[in-house]
Amino acid sequence: TECVSGCVCPDGLVLDGSGGCIPTDQCPCVHGGRFYKPGETIKVDCNTCTCNKRQWNCTENPCKGTCTVYGNGHYMSFDGEKFDFLGDCDYILAQDFCPNNLDAGTFRIVIQNNACGKSLSICSLKITLIFEVCLQLAITEELLLEGRIQEIATDPRAKKNYKVDLRGGYIVIETNQGMNFMWDQKTTVVVHVAPSFQGKVCGLCGDFDGRSRNDFTTRGQSVEMSIQEFGNSWKITSTCSNINMTDLCANQPFKSALGQKHCSIIKSHIFEACHSKVNPIPYYESCISDFCGCDSVGDCECFCTSVAAYSRSCSRAGVCVDWRTPAICPVFCDYYN
Repeated sequence: TECVSGCVCPDGLVLDGSGGCIPTDQCPCVHGGRFYKPGETIKVDCNTCTCNKRQWNCTENPCKGTCTVYGNGHYMSFDGEKFDFLGDCDYILAQDFCPNNLDAGTFRIVIQNNACGKSLSICSLKITLIFEVCLQLAITEELLLEGRIQEIATDPRAKKNYKVDLRGGYIVIETNQGMNFMWDQKTTVVVHVAPSFQGKVCGLCGDFDGRSRNDFTTRGQSVEMSIQEFGNSWKITSTCSNINMTDLCANQPFKSALGQKHCSIIKSHIFEACHSKVNPIPYYESCISDFCGCDSVGDCECFCTSVAAYSRSCSRAGVCVDWRTPAICPVFCDYYN
């Protein structure tokens, strides 16, 4: 009816957010706070998603499950549930000897935390892997890891269904059934299971059924609200104590402040490309907590482990960040090559 101050697109077009006008079928898709044009693709786990008319059309390939343990009792289950749990018992991390697995079990991973120094901070792990191997009858074979590899076979004629490899600083074990195990020989463990294990595993890593809400299922098949009760249900030794998680920074303001300074690398521009894909805050908070648990300040192993955990999550999300330097958590690749 009269002239009005402003900027309006012609009929049939809409604003593109950058001062231009586009047809509605050219509107972008949104993922992780970023905009993608029609036809652009992104990787989500093992699937490819294509932008089309503001909607993501994704392939539906079954993906492998990944469970990670690092630092001072930080866990991420197969279904993506993050939680903290600490104890000095032997615990079942993951296994397929489960009530919901109708097939015969093939592996069990048992983990034990070893605290060092004055604090309760975890500095190493004792890991036992138990495999079911074939020799007319089912034969159990154990692989013990504690800074070294020691194999114990109940029958020397048993045919192994796994192989052990050393890749860089990691001990890697791969089974014929599709379970891969990685250990940095310190406090980080990564377990990969093939899609065929979906809904057939149990332990601290959860059941890998695609739902995180039931990840705190105890050994007695009940869903527990308390993380401590859930964790304790998976212990296999009774002569041990149940350690409650404590705030390691509570009485150490100096270390807490120093930890915030060091751990800010996770929220810095160095990892900026990953921030929209993997939330850095839980890793940042874990980093500060672990830093306070270090017996010595500065560039300690606790700090490096936490940053490396975020870097691995970024890598799985398709963002590879070169964050290590000669001054920050160096890895001497020539030595490990």
